Amino acid sequence: MKDASWDDLQLFFHVATGGGLSAAAARTGLSAPTIGRRMLALERVTGRSLFSRGPTGYLLAKDGQELLDRVRLMQDAARAISDWRGEVLTLPIVSTAADSWTSRFVADHLASVWTPKDSFRMCYKTCDTSVDFTYREAHIAIRHSRPESGNVAIRRSVKVAHAAYQAAGYDEKNCNWISLGTDTAITPADKWTFEQPDCWITSWTNTPHMLFYLIRGGAGRGVLPCFIGDQERRLVRAGPVIDELTYDMWIVAHDDERQRPEVRIVIDRLAALFADHEELFAGQKPSA
Repeated sequence: MKDASWDDLQLFFHVATGGGLSAAAARTGLSAPTIGRRMLALERVTGRSLFSRGPTGYLLAKDGQELLDRVRLMQDAARAISDWRGEVLTLPIVSTAADSWTSRFVADHLASVWTPKDSFRMCYKTCDTSVDFTYREAHIAIRHSRPESGNVAIRRSVKVAHAAYQAAGYDEKNCNWISLGTDTAITPADKWTFEQPDCWITSWTNTPHMLFYLIRGGAGRGVLPCFIGDQERRLVRAGPVIDELTYDMWIVAHDDERQRPEVRIVIDRLAALFADHEELFAGQKPSA
């Protein structure tokens, strides 16, 4: 019995409840000869005689009736699983968009934003460029600047500071720097290193995350948000906060979408998460 496939058991159900091959063929679209062969194969697999075949059709034998009872239980269980899965797929979605660094911070503090008990699903987008709310690229965006136009609701959040970092134990005589490439740098912090005339850049990369790993690996100094650099025990600051790179973080939502209860919940949770770590974001908390 353990080798009987669920497809064959469902086909058996149609034969047993329809009274024969013709009824099962009408329900499934399979030919009667094909169904007949599969019922014979099922009988061989189970080692039981499931039908009493006669001119009036396929009548259930005693073992066939017992199998039908079990198949009905299996169908009930499968239906319950399908209903349970369907409940998840009908839950509303809240999508957020943030830069690479903020996305990483949110992921590290996910329980403050969403839990499996919430009655909505989440989509997390990493987007280092601006978000177009017109086409609903996201319901909520975490931005580096206040939007000047658009049908959006905004909330000022924390100040975000930056500093240069190097690996703990890094040779102070080493003057190597690491930067994002000029083709991928977007923000003032991305561009700061290669805009300094005295920074000797010996390595560069095209992703913020690789920049972090290169700095931590000892390839050179580089600029990071303080909320990233100060939480990594294998990094130390290589200088003071770079004041001109400090900006206000804004939580932005489409004005229509923010009326949805689940969107408001996520906005409030994000605001609370950032506020709870305000000193870290502002570069006032050198260690985690």
